[in-house]
Amino acid sequence: MEIFDTIKEQIENNSILLYMKGSPNQPQCGFSARTVQALMACGERFAYVDILSNPEIRANLPKYGNWPTFPQLWVNGELVGGCDIVTEMAESGELQTLIKEAAAGQATA
Repeated sequence: MEIFDTIKEQIENNSILLYMKGSPNQPQCGFSARTVQALMACGERFAYVDILSNPEIRANLPKYGNWPTFPQLWVNGELVGGCDIVTEMAESGELQTLIKEAAAGQATA
């Protein structure tokens, strides 16, 4: 159960958290790269976890969030989704609103 505690703590301690392959500066897959681009376009800081260097998280996060693929974007403790959902939200303007609100909440917390 220890790894689930770690995941829970990461999600609770970061209002905007991306589980991805690689890092924002060096994404290791196209889906992670597109998700990072959409997030960076929002202009707010976000935390990330490289699942390639954290195999235990990579193995267990899909069970924790009931979402089978990566990347995974979590905002204010809620799973937003993966690349397709994030890029669709970015195109509609929803992502920027969500991220700005989460970042503002983080500043006042």
